Amino acid sequence: MAHEDCIFCKIIDGDIPSAKVYEDEKVYAFLDISQVTKGHTLVIPKEHTKNIYETSPETAQELFSRIPVIANAIRDAYQPLGINLLNNNEEAAEQSVFHLHVHLIPRYGDGDGYYPNWTTHTEDYSSEDLQAVAKAINEQIKR
Repeated sequence: MAHEDCIFCKIIDGDIPSAKVYEDEKVYAFLDISQVTKGHTLVIPKEHTKNIYETSPETAQELFSRIPVIANAIRDAYQPLGINLLNNNEEAAEQSVFHLHVHLIPRYGDGDGYYPNWTTHTEDYSSEDLQAVAKAINEQIKR
């Protein structure tokens, strides 16, 4: 179901133009207008879902099953050295469009414009701490 204020729903409906890479009954992929690197593609479900938290397993399966096909097409077209898959959820994680989307960002080497960066805290977690964190998450998984 499209949301009238969602830019990605408007793209799917053809109300806003896009450079379409792929489309089927469940998934739409198009070039990001910002093009961090050549071939930077967004892959979205046609069903409006805000983020991964609100996405059904069925919609996620449809979306993520198309990603290898699209990633391989990018590789075959432009021969990148690699590719990053990126998904941001909620403002704190820098989500700016609240329709689930996965960025496929081809990588062409140092200086290609994409610079993922994070700080690790390996020294802050003992093996026991890691086991406790894993257990807390596992206990929340609905089976």
